[in-house]
Amino acid sequence: MANSRSAKKAIRKIERRTDVSRTRRSRVRTFVRQVEDAITSGDAAAAATALKSAQPEIIRAAQKGLYHRNAAARKVSRLAKRVNALSS
Repeated sequence: MANSRSAKKAIRKIERRTDVSRTRRSRVRTFVRQVEDAITSGDAAAAATALKSAQPEIIRAAQKGLYHRNAAARKVSRLAKRVNALSS
């Protein structure tokens, strides 16, 4: 357990940041899941729409430090590749 005032404050800050990060990560996963579901159903239009809404969420998560920017770009790229494969 933390003893100093600054350590106790750091713990409070970490808890708040953890809650924010958890919410943000959950939101990204939800959007990605919507894309995945549209891909598995074979609906190219729905998959493209879902990807269009998921892409900014993934990029925003990278900007906020949740993912590395290259990892976020890779996620978007792989999803886009799968969506494009449906339409062709």
